[in-house]
Amino acid sequence: MLDLHAPVVTLMRDVARDIVMPRYQNLASSEISAKADADDLVTIADKESEIRLAEGLAAILPEAGIIGEEACAADPSILDRAGDGLNWIIDPIDGTGNFAAGRPPFGIMIALADAGTTLAGWILDPISGRICHAMLGGGSHINDERVEARESGGDLPIAALAVYFMSAQERADITRRSQDRFALVDIPRCAAEQYPRLVLGQNDVSVFARTLPWDHAAGTLFLNEAGGCCQRLDGTPYVVGDTRRGLLGASSPRLWDRAAEILFR
Repeated sequence: MLDLHAPVVTLMRDVARDIVMPRYQNLASSEISAKADADDLVTIADKESEIRLAEGLAAILPEAGIIGEEACAADPSILDRAGDGLNWIIDPIDGTGNFAAGRPPFGIMIALADAGTTLAGWILDPISGRICHAMLGGGSHINDERVEARESGGDLPIAALAVYFMSAQERADITRRSQDRFALVDIPRCAAEQYPRLVLGQNDVSVFARTLPWDHAAGTLFLNEAGGCCQRLDGTPYVVGDTRRGLLGASSPRLWDRAAEILFR
């Protein structure tokens, strides 16, 4: 598994340099479009990035399938096999709404999963060049340094709650439950940024309604391997191919238990 790391990182950096960053703050309106959900955008950079990533990953590990966000948007049946066998999982640009608006954060996310279990994950910030990565049982790293998740240490846990894909009733319930129990902050609208914030002590708790594998396979592994905790709302592990909604991440198991009790019990 270790021999995958260098070629995957090289590929991601090449795609960021050659495709993503040249389009950053340089998109024509005709190069941005909405998917089935009007709040979910795609750009020409997303499409070109996924093509290059898919080609490169297929060359690195030919026996693995490819589950890409934009391919699944075009053919949703591809997602049905996400939990079957060995698969690369690609988010060519996470935080596309930010990218299309010409503002950070956004990222490139890649995971390798086998029968639903994430074996490795990589998260690249194309602007700073920061690479967050983890391998199952091998800990988490930022660039070349081992990292361990830490709590913010504030009087109240800092919570970034992604409620925009929840129903109005769910949003109202989360808001009521969190009042005076958390210090609420804006979400980055980018999982590639949210997971590092949980590890780095910038946020303590995050809630996600949608749990698509390209958004969460790499980040969940990164947080868990760093000693944080990311699980389904019922406390079961995140498994690629599980189509249930709802995911709770925290900078420590202690805070996960506390947040689950406050928000969902």
